[in-house]
Amino acid sequence: MIFDRAPVRTQGRPTLMSLADLRKDYTLAGLTEKDLARDPFRQFEKWFQEAEASKLVEPNAMVLATANREGRPSARTVLLKGVDGRGFVFYTNYESRKGRELDGNPRASLVFPWFPFERQVIIEGAVAKVSREEAEAYFHSRPLPSQLAAWASAQSSIITGRKALEEAMKELEKKYAGQPVPLPPQWGGFRVNPETVEFWQGRRSRLHDRLRYRRAADGSWTIERLSP
Repeated sequence: MIFDRAPVRTQGRPTLMSLADLRKDYTLAGLTEKDLARDPFRQFEKWFQEAEASKLVEPNAMVLATANREGRPSARTVLLKGVDGRGFVFYTNYESRKGRELDGNPRASLVFPWFPFERQVIIEGAVAKVSREEAEAYFHSRPLPSQLAAWASAQSSIITGRKALEEAMKELEKKYAGQPVPLPPQWGGFRVNPETVEFWQGRRSRLHDRLRYRRAADGSWTIERLSP
């Protein structure tokens, strides 16, 4: 394990570990323009199905990057819960940090890091809330404990300890025993409407393949190859 390595010194100061010699050459596949589907949604579906078929753990896990009005960034992993020609959907508490940031600065980037395939997909675009009807439908498809947790957790707020969460959950279990759990007013979905979608495939010697779809004003897509 890398944590077993002896500390090294940089300009007289010891560092926790040396990472300079950690490297891997990517050899699994390449990606050419002729490999691509006509639009990024079909290409994403193809890669996603391959990841899912391989039993990759949570292939719908994606890193969501947002920023507040002042440009201070933050990132976290969330789960993709819907995708169609309108964009990529995830759900959250609107009063969480990401919810507040998207309210003030409705743009985001998504990254799907499919390491076993030496691939990643990078999406950038504008963000808008999904309809209340969509949020209702998804919310009631969730397991009951997940529905209750959406009420129990004031996401991103400071709490006194885990016990407070557990007690809130017990109270909610009693309150909604034998009856439907309503959708919390502060909970719903966001849709990222992509302006660019980049498909990245690792290659030897760091000469990776980077093919990006860019949406034109008329809604059509232009494919561009980026230097690695």
